[in-house]
Amino acid sequence: MMTLKMLTAMITPYNPDLQVNYDRAGEIADYLVNNGSDGIVVSGTTGESPVLSSTEKMQLFAAVKARVGDRTEVWAGTGSYDTQASIRLSREAEKVGVDGLLLVTPYYNKPSQEGLYQHFKAIAESVSIPIMLYNIPGRTGINMLPETVARLAEIENIAALKESSGMMDQMSVLKNILPEKMAIFSGDDSLTLPMLALGAAGVVSIASHLVGKEIKQMLDAFAAGDVKRAQELHNYLFPMFKGLFITTNPVPVKEALNILGMNVGGLRPPMCSANDDEVSKLKKLLASYHLV
Repeated sequence: MMTLKMLTAMITPYNPDLQVNYDRAGEIADYLVNNGSDGIVVSGTTGESPVLSSTEKMQLFAAVKARVGDRTEVWAGTGSYDTQASIRLSREAEKVGVDGLLLVTPYYNKPSQEGLYQHFKAIAESVSIPIMLYNIPGRTGINMLPETVARLAEIENIAALKESSGMMDQMSVLKNILPEKMAIFSGDDSLTLPMLALGAAGVVSIASHLVGKEIKQMLDAFAAGDVKRAQELHNYLFPMFKGLFITTNPVPVKEALNILGMNVGGLRPPMCSANDDEVSKLKKLLASYHLV
């Protein structure tokens, strides 16, 4: 039976003064592993990577790796819109001992497809550990085309793609032209099941902070050929998947974790806390899943 993986894009917990709480980060990572995560992505979008310093990122990588690195994969978000800065951070993350790197497409500066290729090629050639490319046009303003991914897949340590374009036709093209070694992960919880049907290897999840065991059950059911059970679980989980996007990620998931008493702190500006209406909706959502 094939194995489908659930990786969690982990939030970054803060103290009341909005300094990173590294001890709590280790505890959250431990909690995620205990609730089905096959891997943890540190300092991705959900981890508020744009407002973390390089030093903070390195300390987070080290803290999470030290806490759960013998039980699960730890992927470090080291991508940015600056190729040389990404290379420096990627090399440092490799020294810490992370299992792989998550590299987002450069945001704001909108490089060409050739620019994307050269960016990722330069980073990949600067390290020896596996790399997962991350395509999320809604956040970055640029879509990395399947043909560009196929060129990059020829580089030995580029091993996976987190695909968050939301375009199922693009997913089909990717599966038709990528080599078998390139694992494609859904970057959207609500699209995991349809992407599994098109050949995805799993999901990089946000909702797994709250319903990790159930998502893992959905993946296992699909892997076992029980599509009906996978559909049932998807339908059950769908309100959670959508509810965690009532405002910009990671605001809802951090608010939800705080409602559950996990004390993950607030958000660094320019992000801000959920409003009263959003908090009320999140409390109802959590109650509907018997989490509160």
